[in-house]
Amino acid sequence: MRNEPNITPEQVAEHGLTQDEYQTILHVLGREPNLTELGIFSVMWSEHCSYKSSKFWLKTLPTEAPWVICGPGENAGVVDIGEGKAAIFKMESHNHPSFIEPYQGAATGVGGILRDVFTMGARPIANMNALRFGAPKDAKTRHLVSGVVAGVGGYGNCVGVPTVGGEVNFDAAYNGNILVNAMTVGLADADRIFYSAAAGIGNPVVYVGSKTGRDGIHGATMASAEFDDATEEKRPTVQVGDPFTEKLLIEACLELMATDTIVAIQDMGAAGLTCSSVEMADKGGVGFDLDIDKVPQREEGMTPYEVMLSESQERMLIVLRPGTEAQAQAIFDKWQLDFAVVGHVSDTGRFTGRVDGEVVFDIPVRPLVEESPEYERPWVKPAAPAPTAPVTAPMGHMEALQSLLAGPDLSSRRWVWEQYDHTVMADTVRKPGGDAAIVRIHGSGRGLAIATDCTPRYCRAEPHQGGAQAVAEVWRNITAVGARPLAITDCLNFGNPERPEIMGEFVGCIQGMGEACRALDFPVVSGNVSLYNETHGQAILPTPAIGGIGILDDLERHADLALRRQDDILILIGGTAGHLGQSIYLRHLLGRSDGPPPPVDLAAEQRNGNFVRELITESRVDTCHDLSDGGLLVAAAEMAMAGDIGLELSGPDEAGYWFGEDQGRYLIAVPAGEAAEILQKAAQAQVPAEKLGRSGGGTLTLNAGAPISLSELRRTHEAWLPDFMRNDLHE
Repeated sequence: MRNEPNITPEQVAEHGLTQDEYQTILHVLGREPNLTELGIFSVMWSEHCSYKSSKFWLKTLPTEAPWVICGPGENAGVVDIGEGKAAIFKMESHNHPSFIEPYQGAATGVGGILRDVFTMGARPIANMNALRFGAPKDAKTRHLVSGVVAGVGGYGNCVGVPTVGGEVNFDAAYNGNILVNAMTVGLADADRIFYSAAAGIGNPVVYVGSKTGRDGIHGATMASAEFDDATEEKRPTVQVGDPFTEKLLIEACLELMATDTIVAIQDMGAAGLTCSSVEMADKGGVGFDLDIDKVPQREEGMTPYEVMLSESQERMLIVLRPGTEAQAQAIFDKWQLDFAVVGHVSDTGRFTGRVDGEVVFDIPVRPLVEESPEYERPWVKPAAPAPTAPVTAPMGHMEALQSLLAGPDLSSRRWVWEQYDHTVMADTVRKPGGDAAIVRIHGSGRGLAIATDCTPRYCRAEPHQGGAQAVAEVWRNITAVGARPLAITDCLNFGNPERPEIMGEFVGCIQGMGEACRALDFPVVSGNVSLYNETHGQAILPTPAIGGIGILDDLERHADLALRRQDDILILIGGTAGHLGQSIYLRHLLGRSDGPPPPVDLAAEQRNGNFVRELITESRVDTCHDLSDGGLLVAAAEMAMAGDIGLELSGPDEAGYWFGEDQGRYLIAVPAGEAAEILQKAAQAQVPAEKLGRSGGGTLTLNAGAPISLSELRRTHEAWLPDFMRNDLHE
């Protein structure tokens, strides 16, 4: 093996490894590593790739159900959706790169999650995203919003996959560390799923896609560290994406998958060629022997270290059946993509690389994976929040509604989603802006409902309740359109796990998520953990973003939030206690963040949701909206604005009633002749239900007070974000 200078303690630290971890490396190798081997260990044992602080707790989440074909452990989760089809989906983070270089960070986040899905044999049919930025007043926020939204739209639009929904939130806790979480859903034949376990001693290992460059080196390590004053210097670790190449790669891979040539396939994501090779070899219980100089390279003089750690985009690694190389190469030549046999599967159980026949690294595969660190970090349970202090309404309810809808928390996100092509592929049934997106299963009358959600302020106040609420909210979003929830993916964004209070937030959220998943029969099939999201010791809000899917067996029987008819009766489903703790009302109007979050009653959540879904499935309800941020009056106004039909509402003159964020609730609108029977049906099912008002006209009125014009409400609701991006806001 090539001789190199001894590894120094400074090099070990620069690679994000502790001295104890380095001692384990010495034990695994039985000798000192060279620099390339140190780099391989550093990325494979990084937080981003090894989940060393989180895997102890991730194992507690429920991952199985009769409809789950493949749970966590592969590139994406797979669920059976009937009629011979499977949905393949996952959510991932690209937080650190997006803060450093927002356009490319967000764009390559989209590209990476697309590859996770199509590498398993699925054609991507929908993208979602969950974006969280700092306070609007922060100097960098506008720049970051502009770059991230452009990056998400630029990549998704060019690759030809619709972006159908998501979230955009603002909070000062994200000033130094934004969150960019991307989700993709794809469709495949249930009997044609492709996996990553390599097999067949001597089988060729093939590299396809773009050439390897120096971009993205140490991206996985950078994603596993806090930010500091040198953050801008990490710009070279951000990958550069090319959506047009990704589109070619999708088509070439799907064409190859229609043949009988593939043994195993893996995308090159975090840690690039290293991680893809090691995962394929480990899952197959085999070795990989690579010829590094055969890897297509776009830059001169690249070292083995750089080739192995590069995170250049739009690349895949494939194990082919012997003798099929020419057939496979013809497909990639047709799509004008690089194709190179870069090694073979071996029976040594070792991961080796050569340059001009000389060995430049030699590592045993199984110990590289199995002896990666696993920490059961110390954690402390956060103190229970004090009860919500008394609330005195600062203004009338309708004035409060106007202020809430025209502010950063609840204003329209149209400016964002209008930059995304949400209709390409012609199967989008519902545009962004509702409770869940709906995408047709091509060529059928069935559809998938897709939603993302999380309420980080709840998770900070009481992590267990916040974790449960995030799962329940996604379940409710999917239910509100009439779909049957199937499974979730997650993107767990937290601060430094070495701080017991942060680890306590993580543990609490995981416990709450697990409880909700079990109660709602809503298993976790894939996901991602992003830790060390903090700058100068200031952590983000705990943000366990949840992405979920559900099945609609008949697209003719679904609901959306828009009022459809004059003289419909508006009915509230679910109990109201007027819980204002941690509400947007307190935050926006009173500058407060006190009290516990609203409690989550999972039995009531399931009972209320099943009742609503049954009404939609029976075609008795076609207008439904779940209640969340802002509470009852905000939800009613959103329904009125979406349908351009007014509402006359009546109820108690209490801020908690109209703006409390009690969980497990829906608003439905039904023809007047149906209302009495539906209320009776709810009583029989032990589901709280009450009549709130009637649709009609072009204004919103409350308790016969002064009406608000819907057109004026909509104007201010849609103005905040465009005004902010034009710098037109006057504080």
